[in-house]
Amino acid sequence: MRALLTSLLLASSAALPGQEKPDVEVTPEAIASSLTRGVDFLIETQNKNGSWGGPTRTKRLNIYAPVPGAHHAFRAASSGLALAGIIDSGDRRPETLAAVEKGAAWMEEHLPNLRRADQTTTYNVWGHAYGLRCLTALHRFAKDDAEKSKWRTLAQGQVDLLNRYEEIDGGWGYLDLFDGLTTRKPSGTPTSFTTATVLLAMQEARDEMGVKLDDKLIQHSIDSIVRQRTPDFAYTYSHSHRMHPRVAINRPAGSLARSQACNAALRAFGDEAVTNEVIETWADRFVAREGFLSIGRKRPIPHETHFSISGYFYYYGIYYFAESVSFLPRERQEHHAEQLAALLLHRQEKDGSWWDYPLYDYHQPYGTGYSLTALAWCHERLKK
Repeated sequence: MRALLTSLLLASSAALPGQEKPDVEVTPEAIASSLTRGVDFLIETQNKNGSWGGPTRTKRLNIYAPVPGAHHAFRAASSGLALAGIIDSGDRRPETLAAVEKGAAWMEEHLPNLRRADQTTTYNVWGHAYGLRCLTALHRFAKDDAEKSKWRTLAQGQVDLLNRYEEIDGGWGYLDLFDGLTTRKPSGTPTSFTTATVLLAMQEARDEMGVKLDDKLIQHSIDSIVRQRTPDFAYTYSHSHRMHPRVAINRPAGSLARSQACNAALRAFGDEAVTNEVIETWADRFVAREGFLSIGRKRPIPHETHFSISGYFYYYGIYYFAESVSFLPRERQEHHAEQLAALLLHRQEKDGSWWDYPLYDYHQPYGTGYSLTALAWCHERLKK
């Protein structure tokens, strides 16, 4: 059985023909410079009220976004990622601290009021999850007990809101369009990766701040991800997709980004099936097949490329790649950190940002936030 699992995991891991390879020198100095450029971009583009992003830069094809609630969710998630990325970068220049202070004030004011836009969407789940990760970063950053207590209280509120919006089938999704029902708990369809995103944010907040989690709800959500797992540790896109596990998006190449998050979430909550071997193999596969994700970068239509990949899979996968391989022994983390840093240095834009999908005006803040946190992880692992 173990030999069969290994063969399933290792199948088709060769690099893509013609895949562009990063031609950069990964050094601590290069990473530090890249981090500074990313932070500078976020400082320069921070809104006057302390948030990041907005409902501008529309195009002919836009993500479905009932106003104004969907944009409240997008802004909360993008701002949470951007602010957490700045804090994680370790940059402590005066202008950086000023941006953190403004961003923290915005999060304190707006996160408690975030709700779903209407009965058709639960985009607010993304705002709660990444808002929670930002509050955890602010708690680490805080200088005194009173400030830490404030962030802990706000974080508990975000956990309670996430509990409210758990799907009937267990876990979390972001659309409730398909059954024509309006229910107190959403009756849409949970997705494996949204559920993993929430669980990892909750786990981090619990471990850092001691927030209380609902054990029954957590188990319900873990079970939802496990039901969406295939024998090769790919994860179907959503709960309904589990009935069609071999359509393109549910196969290993389509699951490259999801598997990083889902394996990390299940491992964080003690799933013994997610071994070091599983994490290692999916990390190697991510690097070898990064070209599939990259083909989708910056394309305006979701799911239009190979294996139904969307551009917004890219930095999501980068972010959770770092989280997943953090479970490996330290010497293996260093190996993967060097590979990940090479990708991030190669992909950084001329203005210092990172982005993968044109989402109104939220794509550069969220992409840069994801990347700063991942690159800071690389920097710490590669210090000699």
